Amino acid sequence: MAQKIVTVYTDDLSGSESEEVRTHTFSLDGVNYEIDLVSDNYDKLYEALAPFISSGRKVGRTKGVGSRRQSQGGPTADELRAWARENNHPVNDRGRIPAAVREAYEKAH
Repeated sequence: MAQKIVTVYTDDLSGSESEEVRTHTFSLDGVNYEIDLVSDNYDKLYEALAPFISSGRKVGRTKGVGSRRQSQGGPTADELRAWARENNHPVNDRGRIPAAVREAYEKAH
């Protein structure tokens, strides 16, 4: 018997389904949160938090994909965005870079 497993990515804020949904983490009062958002909704979250982020103090950085890529000599987010635009891949000015763009970059290099 064959079995097919389908993964559906859903934006936690809007409830819409999209392959562009990514998981984002943030903390408040010592509690860590995760939320799955498309890039437009991530931009809304970032814009809402921006005044607090700019007035706050950093207390450290968690290890994540971005820090791991840079320590391994991978491209920065700005480099990936520039490459994506030059190669006709849609990418936002801010927020997380879609996995499809990262995969296309890695295939090209």
